[in-house]
This record gives sequence, structure tokens and C-alpha cells, in this order.
Amino acid sequence: MKITIIAAFMAVTALLSGCSGSTNSTDTSIPVETSATDNSIVESEAIAEESTSEEVEIFSDAEEVADPEPVAEKWTVSQENALGSAESYLAYSSFSREGLIKQLEFEGYSNQDSTWAVDMVNADWKEQAAKSAQSYLDYSSFSRSGLIDQLEFEGYTRAQAEYGVDQVGL
Repeated sequence: MKITIIAAFMAVTALLSGCSGSTNSTDTSIPVETSATDNSIVESEAIAEESTSEEVEIFSDAEEVADPEPVAEKWTVSQENALGSAESYLAYSSFSREGLIKQLEFEGYSNQDSTWAVDMVNADWKEQAAKSAQSYLDYSSFSRSGLIDQLEFEGYTRAQAEYGVDQVGL
């Protein structure tokens, strides 16, 4: 009977220490034979130990969610360089989308990197067509249809070429 009372006391103590959130890494349990009425105390101790473990896991998961790593875009060095080249070309000259891709490929960039870079610059291709149209008229004479054809040859779409020609007054 003394052993059963000691086991019950230890079970209640373990249950209370588990509820207070403290952790005790030393196992002080004494193997004891228990009666049917003592099984509820042993079951309570097992439940208390399980819930303490679950609380720790939940806290660990909350920490991970509370401090997430920022997701940075991953660009290859070649993509970054192609983008820099595309921006440089557009800073001093006008290009069609197709023409700029071809220029970057001529520089040695892959079609995939060139296309990616050109799409990343978000250029206004109609505005680029207008600049190209003006550039052609600065050093040569063109008819309206001839300038549209020239812009299309440079890679502008029909709509972009017409817009560009309209902007220069032809």
C-alpha cells in the first residue's frame, strides 16, 4: 500500500510539473504494481507527458512561421548580364523586341536569356518604333509605306510600325 501511495504521489507530481511547463529530464519513476484504481493516475501521467511534447512541437512550428526567410528571385548571372545589356542598348538607341533579342544573341547570350531579359525591361515597343522612325527620318527620306516596311523589317509589328510613323507625322 505504501508503494502505491508513493507511485500516486509521484504521478500527481509529474502531472503538475508537466502542466507548469517545466521540463525534468531525469526519470524518477519507480516501477510499481498498480491496482485498477491507480491506472487512472498512470494514464493521466502519460497524457500529461504527451501534451507537453505536443506543446513544444506547436511552439517550434510557430517560431518557424513567425520568422520566414524572404523569397528572393533567383536569376542566373547570364540573365542579369543580358538584362544589363538590354537596358544599356535601350538607353542610347531604339530597338524592336525582336531586334533587341537578336542583338543580345549576337552578343553571345542564349535565346532563352535574351528573351527573358528583353521581357524584363518592360519597354514600350510603340514608343521604340516612334524613336526608330524619327531616327530613320533624321538621315534619310521615306514614304509612309516605305518607313512602315522598314520598321517591320527591323522587327516591329505592323501596329507598332504604324504607330511610330504616325508619331513622326507621316
